[in-house]
Amino acid sequence: MADVKMGIIPLALFSLCAVLVVDTLTASAAIGVSSLGWWALILVIFVLPYGLITSELSSAYPGEGGIYDWVKKAFGSNWAIRTTWFYWINVGLWMPAVYIMFAGMFSELFFPDLSITTQVLICIVLTWGTVWVCNVSTDIGVLITNFCAVLKVIIISVLGIGGFIYAAKNGVANEFSLSSMMPSFDSGVAFLPALVFNLMGFELVATMTREMKDVKQMPKVVFLAISVTALLYIVGTVGILMALPVEEVGLVAGIIDTLKVLFGDGAIGRFMTYALGIVTLITFVGNMVSWTMGSSRAAAESAREGELPALVGKTSRKYSTPVGANVITGLVSTSVILTYAMFANSNDELFWSMFAFSSCVFLMPYLLMFPAYLKLRIADIETPRPFKVPGGLGVQKIITAICFIIILQAVVLFIFPDIIFGSVDWQYTLPILVGVMITLCIGEVLLLRTKHATNRIVKGELA
Repeated sequence: MADVKMGIIPLALFSLCAVLVVDTLTASAAIGVSSLGWWALILVIFVLPYGLITSELSSAYPGEGGIYDWVKKAFGSNWAIRTTWFYWINVGLWMPAVYIMFAGMFSELFFPDLSITTQVLICIVLTWGTVWVCNVSTDIGVLITNFCAVLKVIIISVLGIGGFIYAAKNGVANEFSLSSMMPSFDSGVAFLPALVFNLMGFELVATMTREMKDVKQMPKVVFLAISVTALLYIVGTVGILMALPVEEVGLVAGIIDTLKVLFGDGAIGRFMTYALGIVTLITFVGNMVSWTMGSSRAAAESAREGELPALVGKTSRKYSTPVGANVITGLVSTSVILTYAMFANSNDELFWSMFAFSSCVFLMPYLLMFPAYLKLRIADIETPRPFKVPGGLGVQKIITAICFIIILQAVVLFIFPDIIFGSVDWQYTLPILVGVMITLCIGEVLLLRTKHATNRIVKGELA
């Protein structure tokens, strides 16, 4: 039987499942009404060229490696190994942020006085529950991803539509004038990198190009996914801001607080808040299960190629799952949770510190992807490109520079959120900066190990 090729809609849903996250929606709302202006600006100057570049690279270099392959073709195996390291280890760093939000929302729903210590214990239990699921199951990965994507759409739609209904009955909680919606550098500037983070990951569809009916459809796939994802983020942000004054938007409890306002204190209202709150918590677990499965399998494959330690490539004899990579992910997550818990005074601070740390690592490969695009456009003119970004070489240099600078400023603002105002909060910044530097150093050690192992093999073959 011939393999079934995928069309535009299934591939767009794949991208939507991977990119759309609920846990950072409150960070967007915490910027205030001006977040709408920032959304519009980022979509025009960054997401549009990002989508075009992704479309060209995906159609010109189809394969399962995606960004790893592009970086390797442009800059060689050393930078490709760094890309693999950042992509994999990021999940273990991101997991603590997602699960501290889970614990905070769980507390807000059922146990309002739950201590930070207890919430940290919940995070650790969830971490190892995720590792266990990933160790004993492979087949449910796609099912979990698609199911949780539907739940995400439901939650964000409820927040958006509910916010409009609430505002029609009770008035809006914030001023939605043209001037207030314009981009501004106010107290919410620290959360601007979250907008960039929310829209990253559309290049993941590149790993599915061999299953596409026609790679020329790639621009339609990418921009359909981008359009739906951006619309949902904006609708959800507006819904929260229509119901809650911006100063009351908590990073962890913001979604539950909004649901309480939308549905009220009656029996039905409480039921809806609890039901939708539980659904939101399920999406957090689903996110981590699906990303851990995907990243660990990629890391295990890299280990089998000799690019990561052999322990990472260890697989289960019974289930054929990447238990080595999964367990290491769990150990990294647990270590980060315990370390950052010592510095945070509240679950909001704990969430944002861990989220900022993991996001910096997550964005590192994109600092390589955009220059790789320009390098390949200049140096590899012979490869057929079913889709090409319009414009000459000057245009390509401009959009590459813009995308690179936006990613770089997001990384800088995650680490130094107050630098625009000429100050640095070292109590916040130092743990994140140290964490990023340690992650970079470990990656360099792994790279040196790989180079030494390769040199030994080459010398052995020549002997």
